[in-house]
Amino acid sequence: MSTPQSPPAIPPADERPADSRSGAQTTCRRCGTCCQKGGPALHIEDAARVEQGKIPLRSLLTLRTGERVYDNVRAAVTVLDREVIRIKGRGRLPVCRFYDADDRSCRIYAQRPLECRVLTCWDTSAIERIYDHNRLVRKDLLGGVEGLWELIEVHESRCNHVKLAARIAQLKQSTPNRTLETAICESIAYDRQMRMLCVEKSGVDARLLDFLFGRPLIETIGAYGIAVRQAENGIRLRLRT
Repeated sequence: MSTPQSPPAIPPADERPADSRSGAQTTCRRCGTCCQKGGPALHIEDAARVEQGKIPLRSLLTLRTGERVYDNVRAAVTVLDREVIRIKGRGRLPVCRFYDADDRSCRIYAQRPLECRVLTCWDTSAIERIYDHNRLVRKDLLGGVEGLWELIEVHESRCNHVKLAARIAQLKQSTPNRTLETAICESIAYDRQMRMLCVEKSGVDARLLDFLFGRPLIETIGAYGIAVRQAENGIRLRLRT
């Protein structure tokens, strides 16, 4: 197995070209800032690396259409108008899981995704040009997998973020509405049950669930101002003030 390549070490200031000594950055300093802000989104150009296992499926996270997420490039919370596949962080930390903090390097440097290849922090024009284009989606990778893709489509129809957001907006604007609350709770319960069955009955690696079905609704619903609690007779919702 070949050893992943890392970018060359940055020479001391007095060994750099004159333009670098003058303060104009022209090369990566390996500070790790970009890697610590989160894993990159994937594009069609990255599909082969995923299909060949160079970027494992278990390292990926799907952010689904309608989901509220923080956009590092735009530095703002946004609602996704289409799904995004990105490399996971570490637990609840945004740090890219392939970043090695000990020597400030990338553990898959030779196979790093397109966004990592084009990003230069001193000139972001290249990544801005490709950022919203040719994003990789689950169907590109799984559309031909009979049975599995149909399962993902059923989950998406039952646990759709766009529908969920609309129901929550209605719930907030109306007097207590048991029908709306029940519909939201059913989506959360279905999402949880689907994940459990895939692991326990179908033998799916639990580490693949975030890629196959996105983040659990019970985690993402908080972004809409809803708190969820488990009661003896099922899930209960509470509007946050």
